Amino acid sequence: MMNEQKKTLIFVATALMLGLLGFLSAPKASTPDAFADVGAAFFPDFTDPNTAAVLEVVKYDEETASARPFKVTFKKGLWVIPSEYNYPADGKEQLSKTAAAMIQIKKEDFRTDNPAEFESLGVIDPLDESSTAMSGHGKRVTVRNENDKVLADLIIGKKVSGKKDYYFVREPEGKRVYTAKLNFEISTKFNDWIDTDLLQLDKKRVSEILLKDYSINEVTGTVDERGEIRLSKNGETWMLDRMKPGEDLNTKKVAEVLSALDELKIVGVRPKPSGLSAGLKKQSAGIEVSKDDMLSLQSKGYFFTRDGRLLSNEGELQLRTEDGVIYTLRFGEVVPGENDEDDSQTKENRFLFLTASFDEDAFKEPKQPESTAFETKPDSLWSAADRENKKQSRAHEKWQKQVEDGKKLASSLTNRFADWYYIIPGKNFDKLKLSRRELLKEKNS
Repeated sequence: MMNEQKKTLIFVATALMLGLLGFLSAPKASTPDAFADVGAAFFPDFTDPNTAAVLEVVKYDEETASARPFKVTFKKGLWVIPSEYNYPADGKEQLSKTAAAMIQIKKEDFRTDNPAEFESLGVIDPLDESSTAMSGHGKRVTVRNENDKVLADLIIGKKVSGKKDYYFVREPEGKRVYTAKLNFEISTKFNDWIDTDLLQLDKKRVSEILLKDYSINEVTGTVDERGEIRLSKNGETWMLDRMKPGEDLNTKKVAEVLSALDELKIVGVRPKPSGLSAGLKKQSAGIEVSKDDMLSLQSKGYFFTRDGRLLSNEGELQLRTEDGVIYTLRFGEVVPGENDEDDSQTKENRFLFLTASFDEDAFKEPKQPESTAFETKPDSLWSAADRENKKQSRAHEKWQKQVEDGKKLASSLTNRFADWYYIIPGKNFDKLKLSRRELLKEKNS
């Protein structure tokens, strides 16, 4: 009997020891602290969105197997886009909103800390050059302050199935993948970060459009002049010059041209040589052009004639406004490698050289008052001559303001255009490059 009890005790003790060893050696599904910070903010030290001075977004291009960075930064008192030759960005408000959204991101739920799952969740770092995965790269968003200190850095992966606005996310230096609610979209498109109103034009104030149809033979240096088309507005009615009996203006086509000018879009820029930019800003009668300036111009499709005219190899369009401002749009070479992301069809984009000037003859100077004695008299003592002089004085002051405002606008536009060759979509070029036949109504239509 004692032997049986002894055997039973031995079996129980052995079972307990084996159970303890099994518990100690069993693999852990995940450590408890992986769930400890669920609900916490990703960046608790980042509390003020106004401290954000740099936003960088990196996407992975699977076709080229390379990272595509996009950055907006505050530099020398201006918001600029470094990847677009430090072109001015209209991005302070957007950056502030993005920074505020990054502050609010929380670790909603822990998913995994196994790197083998990164590809399926789309959280591979697009900057990780050691990764051999062909897909599964996320979008990396980094916010820094003016001292280049990282305030927030996150890899945004795929959407969580069945949960609106939820994504898999991971910090680049960590392995833990969480889900997080992201109710904002960070654009990496050039157009979304700039002032898209290129001409700053009110189409209702356009009073004349002049289409100069010519091309340049770059081998011989000769100009093939094919003619000019002039559209002018009288009141609210548009007229085409040199119309023949029985011809009617296609007003719908004129409206399309005006809308194309008003909505003119740019998809890229190239900087002009500093010497050329400085000369354009002086608004002097002549511009001194260096050899390097000439090479830059010619590579974009622009040439100076012997008499000092700047011509382009695809003609130009000139328009006047009721403000007395003359815009000149010169269409240059085709630009390879620039694609309009909003257009599924690849089109030939073009360089655009923009200038603005004030037409000194836009406003006829009215007669000045013969005397300003009325200024020292009360109204009740004014003579008929005083009243006439006052009327003339008001008219002259109005003229002076029109001239000053027109010159100010032209100067502002000149400073805006002088530094850049713009790149416009081919479809914009097609809308502005019209023939006389296209501006006339088809017979029996």
